[in-house]
Amino acid sequence: MNKGEKEPKPRYGTVNFEKRKHPRFNVDLPIEYYRVDSSIGHTGKALNISEGGLLLYFPEQMDIGQYIRLKLFLSLGSELNTIEVLVEVVWMDIHLDKSWGEYRCGVNFIDVSPEDMIKLKNFLRSLSG
Repeated sequence: MNKGEKEPKPRYGTVNFEKRKHPRFNVDLPIEYYRVDSSIGHTGKALNISEGGLLLYFPEQMDIGQYIRLKLFLSLGSELNTIEVLVEVVWMDIHLDKSWGEYRCGVNFIDVSPEDMIKLKNFLRSLSG
């Protein structure tokens, strides 16, 4: 090592810091969803949620880039609120066995009304406290 160079600091273990814009919360929420080109509704579930998107389980495979209309059922105290959002599939878990009948994917919110965003933020606030 040359005289002016600093010796690198040793690193121990592996740390994976995710750089997320919004904190995520684990949930188990029922959803209804509609493909944008269909009026036939289906059910699925959300496993985590943030202000920016969701981790969902669908009973069918979705395509990355596909738009889906969702209805989320949020309980806040004794109230049951629903919010409707347009989402885009941004990733699909290809490691799950198709015979399970559940496909895991991540979606980002594309269109949320201001009223529904307030409901979502209130719900998330209730989870963080």
